[in-house]
This record gives sequence, structure tokens and C-alpha cells, in this order.
Amino acid sequence: MSAENRVEVGPAADFEDGDAAIVQVGRVEVGVIKAGGEFHALRNECPHDGGPVCEGKVEPRLVGEWGGPGERVDQHYDDDQCIISCPWHGWSFDVETGKHIGDDRYVLPKYDVVVEDGIVYVNSE
Repeated sequence: MSAENRVEVGPAADFEDGDAAIVQVGRVEVGVIKAGGEFHALRNECPHDGGPVCEGKVEPRLVGEWGGPGERVDQHYDDDQCIISCPWHGWSFDVETGKHIGDDRYVLPKYDVVVEDGIVYVNSE
């Protein structure tokens, strides 16, 4: 990623897991999210109703196994799979893939992120 094709987000040390920063990348807002110790960047526009999805809560994904309708066998939070939920209507997306957790037809566009000399950048292309 060349310097002219990236947008500076800020110092990596300023982010804790669950933090997000919103930056303008070209004509769109992008949320840069730290989750599981890694940085991810997603378009800050929920496909449901255009809400600011990256301003929502970041949390571990609830996963489980079911034996049949209404019969839960195991249910736990997976710290390795984080989701972000739109603050408007609660639609939730995997922060790593951008996919909606219930219907993968809905995907938030992803952007490349790099940390260089302690500064977080997002690719503007």
C-alpha cells in the first residue's frame, strides 16, 4: 500500500479491543475496528437501512449447537469470532469477513488495513 493510496487512522496504541474509529475514505465512511488484537476495516453503512454500523458494539459471537428445534446442546461466546451490531436496528456482522451473521447475502465491503511504525492506515483504493 503506497502512501498516496492510504488514509491515516491514528496510533495503534490508542486502540483497545472493541474500539473503532470512523474515517473518510474517498466518498465513503469506513470503520476501522480492533478485535481479537487485529485491525479490520468495513464500510460504515448498514445494508438494512443505511445506519452507522461501525458505531455499534463489538463483542464476541455467540455460537452453539442444537439437537433439534428449540433443543440447545451447547452455547458459548467465541472470543476468536467478533461481531459488530448496527446501533439502529441490531443487524450484526462478522468483523473479519463483513458478512451478516444470519444471511451471508448481506456483506459490508472490506478495506485493507496496515500498521506501520505504530500508525494504523486504511487503503483508499
